Amino acid sequence: MANPFVHIELNTPDVDKSKAFYTALFDWELGEMPMPGGTYYTIQVGKGGTGGGLTKQMIPGAPSTWVPYIEVTDIKEATKKAKSLGAKVLLDSEPIAEMGWCSVFIDPAGTTTGLWETKTI
Repeated sequence: MANPFVHIELNTPDVDKSKAFYTALFDWELGEMPMPGGTYYTIQVGKGGTGGGLTKQMIPGAPSTWVPYIEVTDIKEATKKAKSLGAKVLLDSEPIAEMGWCSVFIDPAGTTTGLWETKTI
């Protein structure tokens, strides 16, 4: 399948409250990954399902939201195309550690969506 969903991430202003709720609800185990500005929590899904994460909301004043990420081969071109189709770009082609790049936009219907390009070695 072209452009599959590859990651889903909870962006929340209250990381501790969200961690407590979701780990209690689903018995999720969270891994910790140090990032600039705080810790990123990976949701350990094992072999079944798309990986996920939980992090501090990156957009000031925005509410908690789940953001699905879709894999693309060229983050800059895909972000540019989304914008040309009417999307409002919130985060444009940001590098994420040594793993790749992400963009986040709101589509014309109001849905927040992420794009992901994996860094090739």
